[in-house]
Amino acid sequence: MNIHHLELFYYVARHGGISRAVRNMPYGIQQPAVSSQILLLEQDLGVKLFERQPFKLTHEGEELFEFARPFFENLDAMTVRLRKQSAPQLRIAGSELVLRDYLPVVVERLRRQEPRLRLALRSGYQAEMEKWLLDREIDLAVASLDAKPPARLRCLRLLRMPLVLLVHKKSKIKSAAELWAQSEIEDPLICLPQTESMSRLFRKGLRLRHVNWPQSIEASSMDLVTRYVANGYGIGLSIDAAEMVRHPLVRVLQLEGFEPVEVAVLWNGEPTALVRAALVGMQRYVRETWPQWQCEEALPE
Repeated sequence: MNIHHLELFYYVARHGGISRAVRNMPYGIQQPAVSSQILLLEQDLGVKLFERQPFKLTHEGEELFEFARPFFENLDAMTVRLRKQSAPQLRIAGSELVLRDYLPVVVERLRRQEPRLRLALRSGYQAEMEKWLLDREIDLAVASLDAKPPARLRCLRLLRMPLVLLVHKKSKIKSAAELWAQSEIEDPLICLPQTESMSRLFRKGLRLRHVNWPQSIEASSMDLVTRYVANGYGIGLSIDAAEMVRHPLVRVLQLEGFEPVEVAVLWNGEPTALVRAALVGMQRYVRETWPQWQCEEALPE
């Protein structure tokens, strides 16, 4: 018997149907996938486990559900018990910039509270991190939101950071409006991949202004954007954070009317004491570092 198929059957039996099971599973899976795998389980066992419309367990289905239920219902309790016996671990995902430049301050403060803390870090984009949370592969994700997170995930908005353009100090361009007035922008555009939220927001703002400005250079980090602008390779897209745009050869142009980048922390389910401490620490760090852009959002009870 395939144990994953048995797990899917457990959720179907527990919630009274496939569609309800999909809505309540702790990880993302589509309804057709559940249906096909349940059929494989029934074929493997040689019995029908439940009636589809209306939903009702067969005698064999009830017998299998009673067998499987104690194991799956005690998994969370066993996980908590085992974790308490080992050093606490916090699994966090975010962009490389967040993990490298901002998270260390929060982690250092957490270590003062919990010296045995073990840390697992993973970089990714919003969609990837949401999947990892739904699959319970990570505990927290610090993401730049460009779409509403899945309903099953909880969200705490930390700050909204304005978009800016970076030009070389010798550039004759004094404002972004001068660029929009050009029939064709000749300066190369340097920015993060188009999958990043800040690039998407910038594209949205360009469309509203009927401006066509293709990306010429794709940078892997905002630090690289600043360096390329300083080297004279073009105009860069960044956010209005001094530590990212500060350079003696770079000048900042404000982007009036463009939507800001919204940074939030996501998690799945009720936060543990360690996750809550991390959330509080992130809010504190934002309040100390970017008070003008912080989101006055209360931590969920």
